[in-house]
Amino acid sequence: MLERLNQAMDHIERHLDDSVDAVELARIAATSEYHLRRMFSALAGMPLSEYIRRRRLTVAGAEVLAGSETLLEIAVRYGYGSGEAFARAFRTMHGVGPGEARRTGAALVSQPRLTFRLTVEGSSSMHYRVVNRPAFTVTGFKTRIPLIHSGPNESIINFVRGLDKPALEHLRQLSDQDPQGIIAVCDDLDPSRAEGTELDYYHGVITSSPAPEGTTQLPVPPGTWAVFTTSGPAPEAIQHLWRDVFTEWFPSNPYRSRPGPELLRTELSPDGTRADAELWLPVEREAAR
Repeated sequence: MLERLNQAMDHIERHLDDSVDAVELARIAATSEYHLRRMFSALAGMPLSEYIRRRRLTVAGAEVLAGSETLLEIAVRYGYGSGEAFARAFRTMHGVGPGEARRTGAALVSQPRLTFRLTVEGSSSMHYRVVNRPAFTVTGFKTRIPLIHSGPNESIINFVRGLDKPALEHLRQLSDQDPQGIIAVCDDLDPSRAEGTELDYYHGVITSSPAPEGTTQLPVPPGTWAVFTTSGPAPEAIQHLWRDVFTEWFPSNPYRSRPGPELLRTELSPDGTRADAELWLPVEREAAR
């Protein structure tokens, strides 16, 4: 997987002054566009589109300083429809406009070209199982929240604190399928997985019972799920588990992520500092290469 991903990075470099099609990048990486974007975000720490933008502005910055072409010619070559649009993007990344950078020879920001390598640590193993499930329904309380990569998500914390405790206990009693009990469900995530993008968050259960008043139902079609378990400090253990799944498990196994909700069952210690967690991710087998 990483070798094919690096071939896709080479393709980006050859087309910085041309259109870069994510579908073509996925074909080169021998995976789906959805999984490519998820993998890249996890490995690089930024969305694929942001990396391409930053690489273009890095190369464009060198040409601005070289002074051999007009700023408009450089802007058009790197996909900007006007000098104003180019100047705004240039200033956002470099902290200075292209005209001023050319006049003063200002220091610019450089986005290095990325190359992915597999680092084998061997210090721990990942516990998982693969489950084929028929269709099921999530029933719970729903809100729209921003994605947070590290640290507590205050939007989730405040939402859950505001829920009626008897209503939650009633929901818990309706749970009749795995994962059992109250679960956190994230759906409709932006493919880029960029921090701050929004997602649908459900706090509820998987049940075949009718939805209680005030709750929302999320029908989930049949499919394959990879189930991972972890135990450790909260919330770091859970956030690190998600990271490790995409940086270690997917590159080493013949599966890729597919669109669908992510399910998380968490049991906190009495003082709330540690968590035992079970993460369910929708997956599909990679096509034979």
